[in-house]
Amino acid sequence: MSNRDQQASPGPRRRAPLGLPYKVMTISWWDLVQAVWPMVLIGVAAVLLTVRFVHPAPPDALTIGSGPKGSQFARVAFRYRRILARDGIRLNIIETGGSQDNLKRLSDPGSHMDIGLVQSGLPTDGAAADLVSLGSMYYEPLLVFYRAPQPLRRLSELAARRIAIGPPGSGVRPLALALLQANGIEPGGTTGLLDLEGDAARSALIHHQVDAIFLSGDSASPATIRDMLHTEGVRLFDFERADAYIRRFPYLSRIVVPPGAFDLGEDLPTTAVNLLAPTVELVAHSNLHPALIDLLIAAATEVHGRATLLQPAGQFPNPSTSSFPLSDEAARYYKSGDKSFLYRILPFWLATIVSRLLVVLVPAFVVIIPGLRVLPQIYNWRINKRIHRRYGELMAVERESLQHLSEERRAALLQRLRQIELSLISRKMPGSHAEQVFQLRERIGFVRDILTRAEARAGSSAPLDRPA
Repeated sequence: MSNRDQQASPGPRRRAPLGLPYKVMTISWWDLVQAVWPMVLIGVAAVLLTVRFVHPAPPDALTIGSGPKGSQFARVAFRYRRILARDGIRLNIIETGGSQDNLKRLSDPGSHMDIGLVQSGLPTDGAAADLVSLGSMYYEPLLVFYRAPQPLRRLSELAARRIAIGPPGSGVRPLALALLQANGIEPGGTTGLLDLEGDAARSALIHHQVDAIFLSGDSASPATIRDMLHTEGVRLFDFERADAYIRRFPYLSRIVVPPGAFDLGEDLPTTAVNLLAPTVELVAHSNLHPALIDLLIAAATEVHGRATLLQPAGQFPNPSTSSFPLSDEAARYYKSGDKSFLYRILPFWLATIVSRLLVVLVPAFVVIIPGLRVLPQIYNWRINKRIHRRYGELMAVERESLQHLSEERRAALLQRLRQIELSLISRKMPGSHAEQVFQLRERIGFVRDILTRAEARAGSSAPLDRPA
């Protein structure tokens, strides 16, 4: 047979000198697992850390303070309830005394009230530190009716007169006191400040029992305003210095009522009138679920977004607040102008589930996907590390083989070579690194030849252990 034929013939399958076949495979699963598990642990840690800060599922019920039965607050609360019911949220309504009562109950952890309508500008204390605003919902104008032969231009002209400012606990009383004190009228002076409100105050003015009354909220409905403007001798105070009041009391807004706004047929008022108005804010606890905040502001938009006698369409609700900080979620809603994407395209219950899944899974993918890019490098590093470790052991044996050795030490080194080769062959090795393995085995054979020749020269009869 020619040399070419001998080279072409496949020959017998090559075997390791230790009688073991070469274990060459596509992937070393052990090394792959060792490369993957750190990323898995990091991913699990990221998920657990995220879950720690994820909001729980939103509750299916809320409680709101509505104000007195039949009041504007109560009517608003019932409209909120009808809208929230579309998304499966039950709104429980508690009858309260109004703004100050709502604020007091919200500040009390034992009241179990989640949200409430509160007039801006009311005095607050440290107990309200947990409260945030979901925005201003609508104006609650302040009206001052009085009797005088000529129009008054300043509230200070009411000094030494009888004025109805509402009872303690009412929303109009603290505002009336603040404006009167700004004009030099203090309680306990010559001016008589009476606790009358609503119908009682109007009746007292009509029957000349008081000289001026402060009305706000339900006491200042458009029908009431028309009736008072039709009453002979009763005038509506025009806050000509409205801009100055707003600078001093930031929670107030200026409203200009055009002529004829309350009665076109009688042209009442006959001239434009400047009014001052605090806003009504929807106040909640700072831990209110973000999904419910979206629903509440959407409901408020439906209820308060239309045009009225005192506001253009789309003015409310808005992020302007004065008494409480604006909720972060409410600020996001007003900035984006709508609910978050999932809550726009999915039913509320389904959007809640999907959003929670995304919050949990996204951090895991943030860790895993970049990890997949570096996984091949980690895997190759582990294989190379194993081969390089054997090279280091072999180099130590080779350095010692060049020295003068005793028979026992030479035999120990040959045994060490056997162990190095056995550790290399007995472990599965990916085919991508086969060339490095073969080169290492050739080097092992070279060192074995050095030791074997030295053994032969010394006349040793120990069996040789050479590559096949």
